[in-house]
Amino acid sequence: MDRILACADNALRTLSGAHVASRRCPGAEAAQAGLPSAERQLSAALMRVNHVGEICAQALYNAQTLSTTDGHLQRQFEAAAKEESDHLAWTRRRLHELGDRPSLLNPLWYAGAFGIGLLAGSLGPGVSLGFVAETEHQVERHLQSHLDRLPATDHASRAIVQQMMEDEARHASDALQAGGASLPAPVKLAMRLAAKMMTTTAHHV
Repeated sequence: MDRILACADNALRTLSGAHVASRRCPGAEAAQAGLPSAERQLSAALMRVNHVGEICAQALYNAQTLSTTDGHLQRQFEAAAKEESDHLAWTRRRLHELGDRPSLLNPLWYAGAFGIGLLAGSLGPGVSLGFVAETEHQVERHLQSHLDRLPATDHASRAIVQQMMEDEARHASDALQAGGASLPAPVKLAMRLAAKMMTTTAHHV
C-alpha cells in the first residue's frame, strides 16, 4: 500500500509541476537573454517536447519501481527517477522563461507511459532494464537532434539539453551493466514509432 500511495503521489506531483530540481539548472545565467520571435517559438516547441519526455520518464520509472520486487532494482529506478525529476523541473522552468506552456496532453502521455512501464516491469529484471536502456538510448539520440535544431543563441536551452543527454547516457549504461537484455528489433521499432507520434503531437499541442 505504501508503494501504491508513493506512486500516486509521484503522478500528482509530476502532472501538477510540483517537482523541484535538486541540482542547479544548467545555463541559468543565460536564461534572460532575449530571442527573436521565430527562434523563441522553435525553442519553446522543442522544450515542450522535452518536457513531455520527462513526464513519460517519471511514469516509466514510477511504474517499473512499483512492479518489481527486487529491492536493488527499485533503488536503481528511484535514483534515476530523481535525476529525471531535475530534467522535468528544468524543462518546465525553461518553458516558462520562453513564455510558453507544457503539452495539454500530459495526463494522456503519463498514463500511456505508465502502462508500458508496468508491462516492462512485469516481464522480469532483464527485460525491464533492457527497456530502460533502449528508452534512454532513443532519448539520447532525440536530444542530439534537438541540439542540432535549437538556435545557436539559445544558450540556456542548449545547456539544459546537453546535461540531459549526459544523464540519459549514464542511465542507459547503468541499466545494461545491471543486466539489461537486448530487446528484439520489432520492439525497438515499435518504441521509435510511438515516440515519433508523441513528439510530433507534443510539438504543437
